[in-house]
Amino acid sequence: MSQFVYYYNPLDPQDVSARALVLSLMSSTDASPQAIGRLINAAALFGIEASTLRVAVTRLMKDGLLESPERGVYSPGPKAQALMRRVQQWEHVADRMVDWNGDWLVALTKHLGRSDRKQLRARERALALFGYQQTEEGFWVRPANLSGDLDSHRSDLTDIGADEDIILMRACEIAMAGPQNWAGLWSPKALSRSYAQAIKTMERSLEGLATRSMDDAARETLLIGQPVIRAINFDPLLPPELGDQDGFLRMAEKMRAYNKVGQACWRAYHASLEETAQD
Repeated sequence: MSQFVYYYNPLDPQDVSARALVLSLMSSTDASPQAIGRLINAAALFGIEASTLRVAVTRLMKDGLLESPERGVYSPGPKAQALMRRVQQWEHVADRMVDWNGDWLVALTKHLGRSDRKQLRARERALALFGYQQTEEGFWVRPANLSGDLDSHRSDLTDIGADEDIILMRACEIAMAGPQNWAGLWSPKALSRSYAQAIKTMERSLEGLATRSMDDAARETLLIGQPVIRAINFDPLLPPELGDQDGFLRMAEKMRAYNKVGQACWRAYHASLEETAQD
């Protein structure tokens, strides 16, 4: 089972680190370069000190995950741009799926080694972001129901961290010792419960946001929305033959509506602070 979780789990405020918050704000679908003041104001909602936020920004710059187009303003760095573009595609996730004819995509990685732990994690994250799971034999598989050809898919994987020497194959027939039960690498029932929980949590939040303060509304929409986006991005996108595709698409549609409300809450929060600063 992949170390990257694709089930929905809401966040607690203490779960939000300065580093994770900055990357989350940078990967927002309407993200523009972020001024340090806005990042500090966002951090305050989660009890993160300004000094801690500045240290996180400095380290992200050093890692190439942020860059500064002008003094005090930050945007995704060269090492993060491809990954953030992939993360931002969650709104159009339905376009990534096609009908399944029973074929499987197979990624071979044993020849790549495991000694470089940083590259290993990047490889496995890239595979997880495209719904692959590792088999007992050590290769990675997923249903071949993704749009696009194999070469384009391989480029998408390497763009977000997979090794240039990764080998991809499309398998239409499999012969192996013992039963081949790749469909059992996923839990459709658990995924369906996850979709339902995410939808229910967003619906409850939407019912109560109007009564929240601007601070609480902004905080709540991030704590609920970011885990939903993560669940969408790491979802295996199983075809109807293997999982609850309708439930997944309902969750994605609800998140699109929730995201619009969340963005409005954050705009209101920042506007209120700017008005206060001018008084």
